[in-house]
Amino acid sequence: MAIRGERGATLRRGRTLVRSDRRQEVAPMITKEKRKLTPWVIYSRIISFWAPGVLLAKLGKMPDPGMQQAWREKIALVSLIVFVCAAVVYLTIFLSVTFCPQSVAEKQGTVYRYNDKSNPNVVGINGLAYSTQGATWRGALTFTPTPGQDMTPYFSSPAPSACQAASLRDLRASTQNLCGTNNGNGGCPLGDREAGIKSNNLTKWNGRDHRIGYDWDQVSDGYFVINGYVLNLNPYLKTVDKEKPGDILDEAIFDAADGSLVDATLLFERTPQMKDAAKCLIARYQAGVLAKESPGCFATNLFNYVALIVIGGIVLTRFIMAVIFQYFLSWQLVRRPPRSKVRPLSYNAAAPWSGKKPQTGGAKVNVGKGEEDELFTIMLVTCYSEGDDSIRGTCDSLCGTEFSDARKLLFIIADGIIKGSGNDRTTPDICIDLIEQDEAFTDPQPCSYLAVAAGSKQHNMAKVYCGHYRVGNHRTPAMVVIKCGTPGEQDAPKPGNRGKRDSQMILMNFFSRVLFNDRMTTLDYDLFRKVHHLMGVTPDIFEIVLMVDADTKVYPDALRLLVNCMNNDQMIMGLCGETKIANKRDSWVTAIQVFEYYISHHLSKAFESVFGGVTCLPGCFCMYRLKARKGDDWVPILTKQEICQEYSQNVVETLHEKNLLLLGEDRFLTTLMLRNFPSRKMMFMPQAICKTLVPDEFKVLLSQRRRWINSTVHNLLELVLVRNLCGTFCLSMQFSIFLDLVGTVALPVAIVLTYILIVRAAMTTYNSASAYLPLGMLIMVLFLPGVLILITTRKWVYVLWMFVYLLALPIWNLVLPTYAYWHFDDFSWGETRKVQGEGKDKGGHGDGEGTFDASAVQLRRWEDYERKRLRSIRRRERKEADDASSYQVPTVDDSANAGLLKNSVEDSMYYESHPGYAFMNDAMSDVGGEGSSGTIRAAHAHPQAHHHQPQQQYELQSYPSMDNSLYEPDPYGAGYADYQAQHQGGAHYAQQPPSRQHPGGPRDLQ
Repeated sequence: MAIRGERGATLRRGRTLVRSDRRQEVAPMITKEKRKLTPWVIYSRIISFWAPGVLLAKLGKMPDPGMQQAWREKIALVSLIVFVCAAVVYLTIFLSVTFCPQSVAEKQGTVYRYNDKSNPNVVGINGLAYSTQGATWRGALTFTPTPGQDMTPYFSSPAPSACQAASLRDLRASTQNLCGTNNGNGGCPLGDREAGIKSNNLTKWNGRDHRIGYDWDQVSDGYFVINGYVLNLNPYLKTVDKEKPGDILDEAIFDAADGSLVDATLLFERTPQMKDAAKCLIARYQAGVLAKESPGCFATNLFNYVALIVIGGIVLTRFIMAVIFQYFLSWQLVRRPPRSKVRPLSYNAAAPWSGKKPQTGGAKVNVGKGEEDELFTIMLVTCYSEGDDSIRGTCDSLCGTEFSDARKLLFIIADGIIKGSGNDRTTPDICIDLIEQDEAFTDPQPCSYLAVAAGSKQHNMAKVYCGHYRVGNHRTPAMVVIKCGTPGEQDAPKPGNRGKRDSQMILMNFFSRVLFNDRMTTLDYDLFRKVHHLMGVTPDIFEIVLMVDADTKVYPDALRLLVNCMNNDQMIMGLCGETKIANKRDSWVTAIQVFEYYISHHLSKAFESVFGGVTCLPGCFCMYRLKARKGDDWVPILTKQEICQEYSQNVVETLHEKNLLLLGEDRFLTTLMLRNFPSRKMMFMPQAICKTLVPDEFKVLLSQRRRWINSTVHNLLELVLVRNLCGTFCLSMQFSIFLDLVGTVALPVAIVLTYILIVRAAMTTYNSASAYLPLGMLIMVLFLPGVLILITTRKWVYVLWMFVYLLALPIWNLVLPTYAYWHFDDFSWGETRKVQGEGKDKGGHGDGEGTFDASAVQLRRWEDYERKRLRSIRRRERKEADDASSYQVPTVDDSANAGLLKNSVEDSMYYESHPGYAFMNDAMSDVGGEGSSGTIRAAHAHPQAHHHQPQQQYELQSYPSMDNSLYEPDPYGAGYADYQAQHQGGAHYAQQPPSRQHPGGPRDLQ
């Protein structure tokens, strides 16, 4: 309903963007409802039962129950990691020892096949193979032996010691003389075994012990098997002729030798006496062994082959798909989009600010022109303790990109009043000095907002400076947000500091509230009017945010290339480019990181990009969509309220939540996006490049990787549960994430197994194709990335960096992960960012101190702030009219050009100081309906609680397509540099994004 006030001022509430219905509700990762006893908590207490709370409080210096529970959960996680590592070691080394012992394996690997026609001059004596080449056969031998024939019955030998046990004295087979004339061989014509072997010139086959190997079908009558040994009982059966009554050994022999039971192992396992008898029979009647693999050896070898095939297949698949992405897919995305893919810029014509021109005390607005395919982009730079050179270098590179200044806004956020170690000024002073401040906003006042913190720190204040950043021929609109803290914390060590996540949430909350026309804080409204003033357009027209750290420099074409990807594929919701190391030669610590950075991008992220599921967009250089076109409507992406709500969680209690939110904000945000939009894409573009500074001291690297590794483990635990990611079974993102998770937690044993494999490869005798498999796998895993380097970059220097990385493998795979896992309960940033005079960081940014006063932060709609500004104008007019005695000041109807408050906080203080002004009263009939304004009531329970209210419909309006004869559908065919040189300073579009006109009127670009 239209609200009409005095003097014709009219503001109305329009429809706003609504949340799209999803096919499947995504369960939040972090819930406000906490259950005290969960299976995980119970397990953590059981596994750490040996450390009672009193002991942890006294000796461990952990008096707080939360700290004690975090320590117990750390022990529980470490126990699971130890279990996974033990499982990997067992499957790799001890599985074969269990199911295929070395004796059995050797027995299977060193056999002479019975009746092997290729080596006919071989016979078997007591199971061993002897060569008959040059044999004299001085005894009465009237036949030519079959290859591998058992010649044991032709020799005489005393009963072996295994047959002289007391339990076997009454068993005939253990003592029976086998050299009688009725044994089927005419006695023992070759004499004593030892002497006969020498006298007949018999030698061991190939000079070593080889057993005669039988197949199952070669175990004929009179033969049977015990424990894999083939026994020849024909001489005994022919000598005794029939079974001896009451002799249990004879009974078993006759039952097995008649051919009905080839494997008699179970017959001889029933009693201790039969087990002794089995040993006796093997020693006396052995003819050879089974050449068939035992079930245990077969299963072990099958598992090893399957594991090698799966691992090798995954390595090769990742390699091939990464190469395919580099050569064929990525180049299609970074090309300038053809006209058919360029969508007109759109805005919410039904929003109450539609049609309002920027009116800020007569300031001149100089809005430049931009290319048709250049989306309005926020360039977010988050600062903490960096120096002037780092921040200035980052801003120079961003503002110097080959992208129209009219379509990009530099947005710098300084996280608190902080003076970095070695700096001569505070970070806010450095940031403010970077820009040419706009004359209309030279002295901003602190504005309140809801911070990502607990307790009283949930209230924070920030100042917004605006102006332009100059570099070369570029004059880029710029805003600097200084988180200065409330008056009560000015004496604290780091006033205003709430962490990087809070800095990101300032931007995300602002655009979310703008898109939904939701209630704004005073900081949001201050940002709104200054963005409108600088850009000449309202903030709802912005679609893209580029997030860059303050020590990162982007290449000149990086922003253009990333925006091209967003234009070419509307399903892309997040992007990152390649991050290179700027200080690679500073120390050995930086040197070992060069190849690790390269391979993590060009192999891991390139492979994940084929599925559209990059699991981590690095915070130092990434791009997100604020909103995305879906049919004829817009849908929120980064500004989706569920994402803002979860990402701004201020009550973080469990160890899992703290590792997600406090240590790896960038990876957690990526995880949130993938969980909420599993059908959209997260991509990596190798053509867009930035350079960043990496730790040059080992203690800093140790601290950084502790945070990264622990955050990786906890985020992968969340992502592995997302079922509807791209792919299926082994060729799916879910399976790839599972392997990454197992590989990450098993890193400490992986390096140990690698060196064991190297030692085994050096000691192995390669006499078969299977012996080469482990060596081939080792070479493929270690050196296939080197092939990727030559294919993708063709720079031999990276091969040298690869060898440096390989030398440092113990650090990457053993030292860093082990240190990280034992510090699961350390949530600080450690040595990564040092502040002058700072003690040990406890890692909470805004840990709960005091109680949050909900009335300290106002939440009002944009139109309510505008009504407030109009009332200010009218009151000033009346006051001037009353004071003037000689003339009447003409009244001004400013409703048509309703601008923005010059200073919302100053204006609020003015009206609150006048007792007759009832702006705080929600029931004012001429201000709005009930609940349209006022201070927070129940929203203080959560920074995003005010989102849970009915939203209005969003009316989409598009700018008309613009005709430009110089626009080429695909200028990359002639080279991007040529295209830029051709159009530098060329014709501009005759139309520009509007200073809003009234809803329903023309929306041509002015």
